[in-house]
Amino acid sequence: MDFGLAFSYPFQDKDWIQKILLTGVISLIPIVGQIAVLGWLIEITARVIRGESDPMPKWEDFGGLFMSGLKAFALGFIFGLPLMIIAFPAAIIDMLVDSESAAVVFSLLLACLSCLSIIYGLALAFIIPAAYGELAATGSLGSALNIGTLIERIRKAPAAYLLAFLGIFVASFLAGFGVILCFVGVLFTGAYAYAVEAHLFGQAYLQATSAS
Repeated sequence: MDFGLAFSYPFQDKDWIQKILLTGVISLIPIVGQIAVLGWLIEITARVIRGESDPMPKWEDFGGLFMSGLKAFALGFIFGLPLMIIAFPAAIIDMLVDSESAAVVFSLLLACLSCLSIIYGLALAFIIPAAYGELAATGSLGSALNIGTLIERIRKAPAAYLLAFLGIFVASFLAGFGVILCFVGVLFTGAYAYAVEAHLFGQAYLQATSAS
């Protein structure tokens, strides 16, 4: 897996400024734009999996990218549901507790729920890249939701998905510089971070599927 390539490949595209800037602008459109940018991420992942030399797509097929993004959004929502389910009892108990003894019980319960949230959150850090890779490769939401398939992918290439996980952190850190660079900087660094993550997801999928 070429970790560095994920960060350098966008600049090899002769139209990289146009593609990155337009993606940044589209990401500012509430809901619709943000979902479409998710589709742009999935398309990059798909192109990496197919071995295409020009991974970053243009915005010629907005509808197609939006539909891909809608599937990716659905994936994130479905896999994120357990976190919401874990958080719900804590919120209810918090409203009902009014005695000191009950507060102790609540604190213990909250600690347990927090541990569960952390464990599941770490699992998601591997599952989501695997799910996005599966979605990019197959175009099927059902395949991307097959937890058995995703676990098998991760099992075959744990190091690749760990790198993808770390890449998200690094890309997010770089995206933070956009705030320092003000408005135009955010447009560039945010879209660039998506491009980096997408490439890593594609590479991780390739490594998992090529492992014996």
